Amino acid sequence: MSSWLGGFVLTRLLLQRGLGAIYCFAFLNAVCQFRALLGEHGLLPVPAYLKRAPFAEAPSIFHLYYSDRLAKGVCWSGLVLSVLAVSGVSDAGPLWLSLAVWSLLYVLYLSIVNVGQTFYAFGWESMLLEAGFFAVFLGPSGMAPSLVPVLALRWMLFRVELGAGLIKLRGDSCWRDLTCLYYHHETQPLPNPLSAYFHHLPKLFQRMSVAFSHFVQLLVPFGLGGPKWVAAVAGCLLVFHQLLLILSGNYAWLNWLTVVLCFSAFSDQGLGLVLPTATSTVAARPVMFDWVLYALGAVTLLLSIKPTLNLFSKRQAMNKTYNPLHLVGSYGAFGSVTRQRYEVVLEGTLDDQLSESTHWRAYEFKGKPSDLQRWPRQWSPYHLRLDWLMWFLPLRAVVTRTGVSTRGQPVWFMRLVRRLLGADAATLALLRPSPFGAQRPRYVRATFYQYRMATAAERRRTGAYWKRSYVGEYLAPLSRPPHAELPADD
Repeated sequence: MSSWLGGFVLTRLLLQRGLGAIYCFAFLNAVCQFRALLGEHGLLPVPAYLKRAPFAEAPSIFHLYYSDRLAKGVCWSGLVLSVLAVSGVSDAGPLWLSLAVWSLLYVLYLSIVNVGQTFYAFGWESMLLEAGFFAVFLGPSGMAPSLVPVLALRWMLFRVELGAGLIKLRGDSCWRDLTCLYYHHETQPLPNPLSAYFHHLPKLFQRMSVAFSHFVQLLVPFGLGGPKWVAAVAGCLLVFHQLLLILSGNYAWLNWLTVVLCFSAFSDQGLGLVLPTATSTVAARPVMFDWVLYALGAVTLLLSIKPTLNLFSKRQAMNKTYNPLHLVGSYGAFGSVTRQRYEVVLEGTLDDQLSESTHWRAYEFKGKPSDLQRWPRQWSPYHLRLDWLMWFLPLRAVVTRTGVSTRGQPVWFMRLVRRLLGADAATLALLRPSPFGAQRPRYVRATFYQYRMATAAERRRTGAYWKRSYVGEYLAPLSRPPHAELPADD
């Protein structure tokens, strides 16, 4: 079996450095956003969540004690450990050091995700935790690598890709008639600078691109189980597809993590053709560690039953974790594609009295479209969590001839409005600079627009990346009593 699959010293090196880099972005993201979103006075405070979430359902060190200072320490500790992992320091020493660093990374991030509620309810959170867990068992550079964690990561890659392909075929009809890319680049959560170019490509090219996506996600993953040259070809195709997705949009670290998983498809023999290699002796694995690896393989097989059955299910779940440790889950993306892009635009005013002449000024998000002239930026693998949740808001709305109606508002959104009324510094840091500086607006409202990507000719003529049309009022103006402080929550 070893000769069939090849050696994995270089493979392990790439997996560890790649996962260390993804962990860096994940913990940096938490350093910058956790307190405003989930802190003691955040939009969804962790202390309130811990009162109703038992440890067995959401294991986290924060069940022992929570404070914003402790959360900050957890985030920064994870970031420091990530740097040790990506630099190779953690794997240059003995086995216990490698085990300790990678185990702590997993436990710290699990503690964050399990209290993160809707702000951490993304498939790539579970993906990072699962990949990070198996990375614990890759071992240091001075020890012979085992097939078990490498194959576990390759099995994860297979489920990620095949799950994404199957959910498309079983979901939106536009994937089956090859027309989804007529809409997707325009309506995706956070477009990047090149998204408009992809959106305006000829329709024949768009259909061919969907067909290629189906080929890569539905057929190519089976090559991962073939001989090493077949697995390597499959890995190259999967990497190429992920790089195209990176070029066309912002999906946090989803695509970058999938690229890292693709490293598991390559053996040292194949990687040696493009990477410099150095001959060095590696020590044999301790016998006790081998027994741990055998147990890891057996447990992985048992945990694989449910996600395997999910792949065959007509009611396939797109992103589902079957245990609170986020191990061996089901993955997928964009089982349905929206045909039109709607945006909720938050606006405020300093006027004491509302009238037809009231001057409203928009709050600009870092990644979410609002200003028609501002071109989107490339943010991934960094994750703008609030921007992503703002994209989900229009999916709850119903557009009619007379405007827009909603089925109530999420708690986090109403608290966001109240934080804007109070000019909360931590909340404003999640956005671009406030139009009112440190001043508190008198009123805040939300309006509803349909956005369209400008063509190349329109961009040259006006300089605008977007066009938009007003649909209606999404949230009626909410006021702050003059000279009064707002309570922390509703």
